[in-house]
Amino acid sequence: MKKLWVPFVLFFLLTLSGCSISESKESSNDNDKLQVVATNSIIADITKNIAGDKIELHSIVPVGKDPHEYEPLPVDVKKVSRADLVLFNGINLENGGASWFMKLIANAKKTEGQEVFPVSAGVEVIYLEGKGEEGKEDPHAWLNLENGILYAQNIEKQLSAKDPANAPYYQEQLADYTAKLAQLDTEAKEKFANIPSNKKLIVTSEGCFKYFSKAYDIPSAYIWEINTEEEGTPDQIKNLVQQLRTTQVPALFVESSVDDRPMKSVAKDTGIPIFAKLYTDSVAEAGAQGDSYYAMMKWNLEQIAAGLTQ
Repeated sequence: MKKLWVPFVLFFLLTLSGCSISESKESSNDNDKLQVVATNSIIADITKNIAGDKIELHSIVPVGKDPHEYEPLPVDVKKVSRADLVLFNGINLENGGASWFMKLIANAKKTEGQEVFPVSAGVEVIYLEGKGEEGKEDPHAWLNLENGILYAQNIEKQLSAKDPANAPYYQEQLADYTAKLAQLDTEAKEKFANIPSNKKLIVTSEGCFKYFSKAYDIPSAYIWEINTEEEGTPDQIKNLVQQLRTTQVPALFVESSVDDRPMKSVAKDTGIPIFAKLYTDSVAEAGAQGDSYYAMMKWNLEQIAAGLTQ
């Protein structure tokens, strides 16, 4: 038995050692790549389209979750601490007040302008108007495809600065990706130009379509202006219902990341049906319609156009 046992033990130890070496090599290869963290799925997807497999990418806020409010997990803390580059939206999304994001980068000893960069740099900011929100920035700039292109350009700039060896690759990917976004933007503007003016109104739960409205010349209406602790109150619903009774808008929309009950109340009180769910603060789950920034914008544009031309 001893003679049989010794070779078995040696074989086991050698196998274990081989696995450890293999895992170590794999880990080493990953660590050789630029370590990049994005705060949400939209920024992560744009980054992935530019960087491909040249980087190791971690997205903090999970798909389908609200990036306005988030509690970082231990893995997020670890990834940010090790990151060469941290990409965030800014303009009052993750960085408003004493935010979770500002605490996270402070604890990780990361500095804006060195490892931490807003992808919204250069956006023509729209400001909130609701009670208690006056003068605050509206963060939802990505819902205008022209701003999505700007995000991509900012991301490529930071990737190339941190990883100049792969800069030609990033620049080539950027050109292909932004051309695709620009084509979708052109098609959308043509499509919305043909909608009758009395039907031109995007009605959603959160007032997150101001950038979209400006880009595609379609006004917006909403129950609440920005995600807060007070969302869908009786007064908010009543105000929207009264507004809609003076219009001929044929469809309502609800965002995938919010409670749909307030909008169902609006639909019941006005007789206007909810036409579709839209993606605003997150891409869809992998494999579903809208599971990338391009796909979510394409879905939103198609659904809004279809709903308003009924």
